[in-house]
Amino acid sequence: MPVRVGILGCAQIVKAVLIDPARVTPEIAVAAVASRDAGRAGAYAAEHGIPRSYGDYQALLDDPQVEVVYNPLPNSLHAEWTIRALKAGKAVLCEKPLASNAEEARRMVDAADAAGLPLIEAFHYRYHPVAQLIGETLRSGVLGRPRKLAARLKIRGEQMTPDNIRFQPELGGGSTMDLGAYCINLLRMCVGEEPTVTAATPTLLSSEIDIAMHAGLAFPGGAVAEFECSHRAERLETWFTLEGERGTLRCDNPFLPQRGVTVTVEAGGEARTTRFDEPATYVFQARALARIIRERGPILTPGADGIANMAVIDAVYREAGLAPRLTGRAVRELQT
Repeated sequence: MPVRVGILGCAQIVKAVLIDPARVTPEIAVAAVASRDAGRAGAYAAEHGIPRSYGDYQALLDDPQVEVVYNPLPNSLHAEWTIRALKAGKAVLCEKPLASNAEEARRMVDAADAAGLPLIEAFHYRYHPVAQLIGETLRSGVLGRPRKLAARLKIRGEQMTPDNIRFQPELGGGSTMDLGAYCINLLRMCVGEEPTVTAATPTLLSSEIDIAMHAGLAFPGGAVAEFECSHRAERLETWFTLEGERGTLRCDNPFLPQRGVTVTVEAGGEARTTRFDEPATYVFQARALARIIRERGPILTPGADGIANMAVIDAVYREAGLAPRLTGRAVRELQT
């Protein structure tokens, strides 16, 4: 039987993340969708062939046919509705970043531990063969210990108006929360340590919201890294480089490999380039979700890792002279 997933909200990203992958992944079935507008939920369900719709998020959590909840709500609602879902006995696939801040993330992980259920952060790129190759190359030791790393994720944002949820302080917005989260996650994965933030320079959309960020990181073992993210770039820019003791690695599209990607490894006087022609990252994530639920397969992006990623995001904001995103009152009430 396929894993039955319920969706909170009708966010634009849902089609690419779950609905389309479910059509080519028989192990996954979209069973229900909820919106705070029953009419919108019904229309969305009819458009995408989803069996059931609800005009209330809690009604979806109460549906006994739903095994996993996918939470793509605004960042400020991740903790509240993830905790509610876990308390209702549902595993959760939560969009990145896991929460508004590290403290919220800890509460979510505590709830998952108490329920004995998986909490998965939806860093879809981590489940793609590109990320797997990068990890295997580093574990092989061919490059030696990482010494210097850099990551970029910059997009053209002309169509994103200032009222976009990514730019709303009360919704946990900010470029570092969105695009920067990917960069930080990849850098942490490659070094295998937790960094301190050495520098952070924001480009501000408002007094509270970064439209871009450039930050430096230092790892306990001596590696240094920097990343840059932006929602106002002139063109799409996505790449990653790593200089090790004995070689280098470059990936020209680690986060959106379905648009075309190569990984080049230079070591021992030889260079090897691997090109990928694979389905979208979301398909690999959907397959992994099925294995996690049905076979207790490995979670590459568990909630505990989300806490650590959020801690770095919080530190970037502090170093940039900005406040970490706020914890919602509803989450605090749930913990009492």
